[in-house]
Amino acid sequence: MVTALVILVGYLAGSVPTGYWIVRAWRGVDIRTVGSGNIGASNVWRVFGRRYGVPVVLLDVAKGFGPALVGTLLVGDLTGVLAGGAAMLGHWRPLFLRFEKGGKTVATAGGAFLGVAPIVGGIGATIWIATFLLFRYASLASILAACSLPILAALLGEPWPVIVFGALAALAVVLLHRANIARLRAGTERRFRFGREAPAR
Repeated sequence: MVTALVILVGYLAGSVPTGYWIVRAWRGVDIRTVGSGNIGASNVWRVFGRRYGVPVVLLDVAKGFGPALVGTLLVGDLTGVLAGGAAMLGHWRPLFLRFEKGGKTVATAGGAFLGVAPIVGGIGATIWIATFLLFRYASLASILAACSLPILAALLGEPWPVIVFGALAALAVVLLHRANIARLRAGTERRFRFGREAPAR
């Protein structure tokens, strides 16, 4: 019963469309109609700057962190990763946007890993930051950080649910970045610029 409740809360937390709601409330704009059309922190930051991007990043991380941590503490690792996975699912297909396309789950997955395996999550976040600062591609940073999770979990001796969760999270992130991968290979992926970009679709 507790496990089912934590998983449900994880999905509902993940379903909170933070990027959509924040931009809608503060700017009166539907984030899905500007930039890449994605509701995630990267698009919010690109179009409206860090004043809006930072809160979205932090809240998206919290959506994964809270349920995963609570599930781990109350029941165990398996419940923690299931709650974190449910949060990712909610972020991708949010109930509060009628299951329409949400974000690409990167920040929420990172938060979930910080909840179930803080060292793995922390190293993964460091890989993301280092890759991003070096190349200025948010997509590349996300893919490399996500793919590092199952490897790090295995090397650090994490329980099998955490390792499997890392593999599935990495697969999800890669699949959701297929278009970005194609642009990276073609040399047409846009580098991230701090500040604000023109809100063009």
